[in-house]
Amino acid sequence: MVFTGAGISTESGIPDFRSPGGFWTRHKPIAYADFLASAETRLEAWRRFLTIHDTIRAANPGPGHRAIAGLVARGHVACVITQNIDGLDVAAGVPRDRIIEIHGSGTHARCLACGERHEIAWVRDVISSTAAAPACTACGGIVKSATVSFGQPMPEAEMAAARAATLNADLFLAIGSSLQVFPAAGFPVLASHNRTPLVIINREETGLDGLAVLVLRGEIGPLMEELMARLDEP
Repeated sequence: MVFTGAGISTESGIPDFRSPGGFWTRHKPIAYADFLASAETRLEAWRRFLTIHDTIRAANPGPGHRAIAGLVARGHVACVITQNIDGLDVAAGVPRDRIIEIHGSGTHARCLACGERHEIAWVRDVISSTAAAPACTACGGIVKSATVSFGQPMPEAEMAAARAATLNADLFLAIGSSLQVFPAAGFPVLASHNRTPLVIINREETGLDGLAVLVLRGEIGPLMEELMARLDEP
């Protein structure tokens, strides 16, 4: 199975928000509790998210995403657990039922009360016309991007599915993640404790390099392209 982090999407022009100079170093994250408590805070959160969404919407899958899609298509990868919210794995051709988005998705919004899906284009129109954060058209509840915010509980179904996939894997390949954000980073730890070989591909050192049977350090795209080329060798 494959586990991906922000590093696989930087080659698609999506910044790593936690790195020096990243979005969260320029804007203090808005906590989930604050989002719920204040309409003004919700509007500011939405304005920030729409800026991020502009970047996501303009991005195309990179060589790393395409390589993973190729591994899935060949039957080498059963499941992709991703920390990313950009939807580029799906755009690259990975079937939706093979992807577990443990930090949610930035491609749409949800009502926190009834679960109704809302499109981001609709949110833009509401904010543009009313200068207020949107309310659910079905029940009037609070609408939020379908991402996991700071202080928001992790999605139970996705976390359970990711745990099961990790325990069933015979190889755990972590790509483009600093492996510092928990509980997500607990999955490679779980794999290692389950005696599943852990392979880490990342541009920089990670805190879990010592658990890996193999660490490949460099740009994700070229490394994944080389991997695919070797698979094609007779």
